[in-house]
Amino acid sequence: MGNCFGTAKKSAAEIAPSELIKSPPVIKLYGPPNSFATSHIRLALLYKPVTLHFVPSDTHPNPTLIYKSDVVSGSVEDILRYLDAKFPDPPLSVANNTASSIWGWCGETTPLVVWVVVLQHRSINWHLERMVKWAEDMAARGGNARGDPSMGSPRMEVKKFGKSYSQLLQVMLEHAQMEETVLFQILESADRGLCKSANEEHGRHLPIMNGIKEEIKTIGVMNAGSPDYQEALVNLTSRLKRLKENCRKHFEEEERELLPLMEATELNKQQQEKVLQQSLDVMRETHSHLFRFFMEGLRPHDAMHYFDLIKRYCDNVRVSLMLHMMVD
Repeated sequence: MGNCFGTAKKSAAEIAPSELIKSPPVIKLYGPPNSFATSHIRLALLYKPVTLHFVPSDTHPNPTLIYKSDVVSGSVEDILRYLDAKFPDPPLSVANNTASSIWGWCGETTPLVVWVVVLQHRSINWHLERMVKWAEDMAARGGNARGDPSMGSPRMEVKKFGKSYSQLLQVMLEHAQMEETVLFQILESADRGLCKSANEEHGRHLPIMNGIKEEIKTIGVMNAGSPDYQEALVNLTSRLKRLKENCRKHFEEEERELLPLMEATELNKQQQEKVLQQSLDVMRETHSHLFRFFMEGLRPHDAMHYFDLIKRYCDNVRVSLMLHMMVD
């Protein structure tokens, strides 16, 4: 799950003779550099096992893709279908992925904001799992051995860990605020008290989330390799595991018990669009400088689905900025 396209990988040359290494196929893409459609295709190609040569060109009004003898030009949807046909793994089309269903009840009438909430759940879950594994690795080393050389010294690694957790914390806080001020308000107006339990769980999670942030700060000034340092890392891992499990259960309960009820609110298309816009407005940092971080937590077809949802209802300037954060 997830796609860490920004993570450095071990060179294949380190594990295989050069004559056995196959270079990824090369795709050329021509199009206006500031075009929304061009940026959309560049985003999609991040997830495909190809090498992209992008050639900025204002002489091509539409994105034009060249692969071997194929020349493909047209709508974004046409080009995405071509890419899935030529490079089926990983698929980008939601229609090709049964895993996108929500507990078996989603369908064409599922409100747009429900999809946004569920996909945010998936990204948060993935990032929490990543943080737990990272903390376990640091605890196993105890400050006495280095892990990935790119992480630097143990103290440098803790700083990087703290930065990543702070990013996740901001996404989680904005997600909770969005649910409380937008989604839950709609459900509460239809049935008062319906979201009481979910709101209470948000309140219980907040001290745990903030406590972990403070604990990471404390570890950052401790002597690496000391018994206290080792114990603090073990405790941090335990708290992260508890938070991850609490969030997983909370998200599952929302998706089983609350989100299906959104369909019964019978929002018309205009109301759905307004609700979605309100949801995105609440989560401004998630959809600005944290957008790449957030999208890394989604599987390719989920990432493209999420982007497809927000591009419909955000202004073009905002969407273009998000795209540039991903592809530049």
